[in-house]
Amino acid sequence: MRVRDIDWTTWEPERRATLLFVVRDGHVLLIHKKRGLGAGKINGPGGHIDDGESPLECAVREMEEELGVTPVCIKRCGELRFQFIAGLSLLVHVFRSRDCRGEPQETSEATPLWVPIDQVPFDRMWEDDRHWFPYMLAGEPFEGSFTFDGDSLLDFELSPVG
Repeated sequence: MRVRDIDWTTWEPERRATLLFVVRDGHVLLIHKKRGLGAGKINGPGGHIDDGESPLECAVREMEEELGVTPVCIKRCGELRFQFIAGLSLLVHVFRSRDCRGEPQETSEATPLWVPIDQVPFDRMWEDDRHWFPYMLAGEPFEGSFTFDGDSLLDFELSPVG
């Protein structure tokens, strides 16, 4: 399935979610995800947006639930659209924070990892991350569309915004 085969102007996501990354002192806060979509992979804190919740509210709530910290100085970075061959369609709002209050703690959902930004373990992450992550780290707005067959990236389009 190619990205250009999908009419993204009429595409509607089945699920809406967030990712939020704390980037400070040359490191990025990642998680080893223990359950749910992407279990076993390295990712950022985040999850599904609840009814009546804004993407920003969701991003903060998920970080508090998954790591026990509260992000501060949050900036919206990007928007990612995912279409899986099996049918799942997912819209993800990506945020970046300059810091957090508290020390990240392991929970039943995630193990925190402070990783030097020049050592991000892309080989343990979703395949799309290596493409858009540099935009997020640089604080440059972006948007992307991706198609997947299970864990395998089939195609993508990615561009800066603004």
